[in-house]
Amino acid sequence: MQLVQGRTEGVALSTDKRSVRTRHALGTALTKEIDATGDLSQVTVTAVTERAGVTRRTFYSHFRDIPDLVRQTEDEMLDSLRAPLAKLTEVHLDDLRRAIERHEPCPGSEDLLASVKRRGAYLRPLLGNGGDPAFAERLKLMVREVVLDRALDGIDLRAIGSFFDYYLTYAISAEVGVLVRWLDGGMRESVRDMARIMTALMFVRPGDLYDNPIDLDIPSFVLEVMFSEEDSDD
Repeated sequence: MQLVQGRTEGVALSTDKRSVRTRHALGTALTKEIDATGDLSQVTVTAVTERAGVTRRTFYSHFRDIPDLVRQTEDEMLDSLRAPLAKLTEVHLDDLRRAIERHEPCPGSEDLLASVKRRGAYLRPLLGNGGDPAFAERLKLMVREVVLDRALDGIDLRAIGSFFDYYLTYAISAEVGVLVRWLDGGMRESVRDMARIMTALMFVRPGDLYDNPIDLDIPSFVLEVMFSEEDSDD
């Protein structure tokens, strides 16, 4: 946030803090109004300002309209999750393997979920049924942007192509879906328990929960699919 030039440092800092408090109050009011109405499209500037205890003039000094408030609030949420997500992507497969052997969550997953929980009051209404339908897609795109380079590092080159693209899409969509479910459920599970659940979910195969696992030779299966695609293009 850019400070106003020509003021003393103390006054500028005070103004900045006041601005931060105002924006926080408006963001909080937004999410509470989504809960109250059950529909983001029904949220009005009047309702938000009354709930936040500020004037409409104050609102318009920070945001153009409700969609602008929503967009900036979502931007702040996405930016706040980038660092813990990037840290999670740095985990080596050997570290993950050792954690699983000890029945522990993937290293870094607890930090990410703790960050999600701290922002749950914002994320749950915005990602829920009455919130912004586009927010979940924005979250998925951010995750893809952060993890893509790391996901490609050291990968079997035979997996490059449509299979890898679909796999990454599937994995990200599944993880985001589980997060939304956790938020909708009031985050009843602790951060550590949820991190362990999400770690385990990455490895569930069809039949595992029925004591009848199905093994699949992924490399050979994918190669056959990819060669079939090439043949069909000829």
